[in-house]
Amino acid sequence: MRVIAGEAKGHPLKYPKGTGIRPATDLVRGAVFAILENMTDDWSLVLDAFSGSGAMGIEALSRGAGWVDFIERDPRCCAIIKENLAKTKLTERAHIFCTVVSKAIDFLEKEYRIIVMDPPYADTGIHDIVTQLAKSRLIGEDTVVVVTHSPHLTLEEKYGSLTMVKEHRHGDSCIAVYRKKE
Repeated sequence: MRVIAGEAKGHPLKYPKGTGIRPATDLVRGAVFAILENMTDDWSLVLDAFSGSGAMGIEALSRGAGWVDFIERDPRCCAIIKENLAKTKLTERAHIFCTVVSKAIDFLEKEYRIIVMDPPYADTGIHDIVTQLAKSRLIGEDTVVVVTHSPHLTLEEKYGSLTMVKEHRHGDSCIAVYRKKE
């Protein structure tokens, strides 16, 4: 696994083995960022939820994001994110919250421009998390929310104020994109 574009392009990224973490493939990350580049010019503040190795957030930083907050519950993964940020020299533009996503949604107070969520595919609780996120102060008028998920799990068209604007399938991954709709 490596950073695929931007200032840290080509840097290898570690990921935790034996933890059940399934890192997003280069193909899926490339598709996510192609979608984001077509949907928003504001990369000032990004949230990477269910960070795992931090590959999504590090990719965002490499492509010019101003700041990325990482949320990951597993301390081993948090250590790997820290190591990957150091290797790519992107540490100064990031913060790692080593906690569960639902708790972080409650205490974070920033309004993010981009939110990327790559939850474990077996986690059917993602519906509750997206619903909680939709009701939170983390979502602004122009926030783009991307959720990667298994093709065996159907996400809703609407979660609170978030409405799905597109969904793509890439192999064994789906990418759902949400925006706020009044």
